[in-house]
Amino acid sequence: MGPVLTSSDVGDYPAPADSIHAPNSLSSPTAPTLPISDQWPATVRMAFAPPVDSQSAQAFTWQLAHSHYENFSVVSALLPRRLRQDFCNIYAFCRIADDLGDEVSDRDLSLRLLDRFRQATIDLYAGCPTTIVFSALESTVAKYSIPIQPFLDLIDAFEQDQRIDRYHTHAELRDYCRRSANPVGRLVLYVGGYRDEQRQQLSDATCTALQLANFWQDVRRDLTDRNRIYLPRETMDRFQVTEAQLRTATCDENYRRCIRFEVDRTAALFDQGDELLALLDESVRPQVSLFGQGGRAILQAIRRCDYDTLTSRPVLSRRQKGQLVLRAMAGRLRQMFRQDTVHANISPSEER
Repeated sequence: MGPVLTSSDVGDYPAPADSIHAPNSLSSPTAPTLPISDQWPATVRMAFAPPVDSQSAQAFTWQLAHSHYENFSVVSALLPRRLRQDFCNIYAFCRIADDLGDEVSDRDLSLRLLDRFRQATIDLYAGCPTTIVFSALESTVAKYSIPIQPFLDLIDAFEQDQRIDRYHTHAELRDYCRRSANPVGRLVLYVGGYRDEQRQQLSDATCTALQLANFWQDVRRDLTDRNRIYLPRETMDRFQVTEAQLRTATCDENYRRCIRFEVDRTAALFDQGDELLALLDESVRPQVSLFGQGGRAILQAIRRCDYDTLTSRPVLSRRQKGQLVLRAMAGRLRQMFRQDTVHANISPSEER
């Protein structure tokens, strides 16, 4: 389950090396040129940078991951070294696709860019990477035989954000999460060597819960910054919460009960997803567990502010984030210590 990528993570990124620069326009051999805006983050400006050799491309995704997502360096340290570059390659795809959806103010242009990114994804699977990020991702896809669908599902979800900004039912919202969040977890499982339906469904529970936790945390921000309401209309009606109330940031008892209802059923999804941990190799378990712990911590922050996510945004303090990471790292160290102990107790004849 990777980090759920939200608009609050937006930042700008330096190019990974002096030899790699954003082009003056977004173009492809089969599509018309689109002008680049200097106001766009570098992820968008570099989205269609031409392909380069694998080493340079992977330097790009490595720097993108470690310079943007604030905890990526720590999370990366929890992973076996052999998996770190592949995680960076996948993260770069997710980050760029998300920013193509959220950081281009013109919805029509955003849809055109996402459509082009989809075609570049298809080109990769046809054996012809056409941009720098796909030059890096090519080896990861081949190494783990990753199917194309999770990548296409993510692009589809970001396109949906351009067309749909209100949800009537919880089922509709869960379907959006199926494409906006769950593919990230499935990609993590593929890299970890897991392809079975049982693990994928448990992963889906955690990823959906993470996405929902972000929604309940960001009700006010999503509305004011993106004109999006992810609270299902059926839940709002049930607790007599109106869109006008959200716009005026009026937090009353009805709103608190509404958010509490959603927080409680999101917590149940985290409980369901926890069953995945016992089915993972110990080398990746601490990193995966960190995502669920972080999501639960967001829910707890919402509870601490008495479910008022209209007048303030509940966040984790540096201390709380540090405690989560330290617990995960302690688990990783214990696992490594057990491995060393087992190895030390094996006699030379047993090793042979």
